[in-house]
Amino acid sequence: MQASFSELEYAAKKKQTRRDRFLAEIDAVTPWVELERTVTPFYPRSGGRGRPPIGLARMLRMYVAQQCFGLSDEGIEDALYDSQAIRRFVGIDLNRESAPDATTLLNFRHLLENHQLTESIFNTITGHLAAKGLLLREGTIVDATLIAAPPSTKNKDGKRDPDMHQSKKGKQWYFGMKAHIGVDAQSGLVHTVIGTAGNVSDVTQAQALLHGDETDAFGDAGYQGVEKRDDNLECPVTWHVAMRPSKRKALPATPLGGLLERLEHTKASIRAKVEHPFHVVKNLFRHRKTRYKGLAKNTAQLFSLFGLANLFMARRWLLDAPSQSAS
Repeated sequence: MQASFSELEYAAKKKQTRRDRFLAEIDAVTPWVELERTVTPFYPRSGGRGRPPIGLARMLRMYVAQQCFGLSDEGIEDALYDSQAIRRFVGIDLNRESAPDATTLLNFRHLLENHQLTESIFNTITGHLAAKGLLLREGTIVDATLIAAPPSTKNKDGKRDPDMHQSKKGKQWYFGMKAHIGVDAQSGLVHTVIGTAGNVSDVTQAQALLHGDETDAFGDAGYQGVEKRDDNLECPVTWHVAMRPSKRKALPATPLGGLLERLEHTKASIRAKVEHPFHVVKNLFRHRKTRYKGLAKNTAQLFSLFGLANLFMARRWLLDAPSQSAS
């Protein structure tokens, strides 16, 4: 098919923007064929009222772009008209066709949610990375982050989201949910995601964040006492949990105190890897607030976000690997 004038003009430009580079890297490292294979059995063969459906590959790319740029359904529709880089990533030529609209993407998201396909997408991505040798199984770091939800009652129901709850961090109260993750201690990639209300204690989710083959697990001071919980008593993993800050500050200036301080520093340096996926999701993908109502819909989105975060964090290795193929 002959390229349009706008495509030729875009391809000839001398400066490549950060958006261009980002989308090119995501395009190269995403296992598109495997993702399509995951969703295909549930994707409709008709677009409704006899219309042909929009191709699954295009809808997946539109959905991925939406998650990576933190856009609403209407926002990604507008972006397809505003950004040549995003149009090229999705595969839209406005000289020949219109972009899929927000309602089409809304229906696609509902399809993914109703069939738990975002979790399948996450598992497909982690399986792809494991096959590349990027996910080891000796150690896991566990942690959780708060994601704010709209506290306003100025909506149709006159109520706040009943699935979200208050949580106190330090002296500050937050309303929303928590994203709990289990991260590979070697690579820093996420292998387990759990979404809960904001008032759920981190330590209650610790066991569920392990894949079962670990020999060691790491957590911050919020996981104190995890090894004594009933659901962990038969688990062979050795927990390395941070000392409470008040106790650490009170360490004596003795050889033993110095040894314990060095031990805490070592544990902290290992735990630091868990902050990387949170940084990608909250700062790069701009997911600082829940976008939908209800825990199920927002947890479904977390699977997609952390799966894409894994690809982003692993992109350098994947692009440099001699066996890497753009599947």
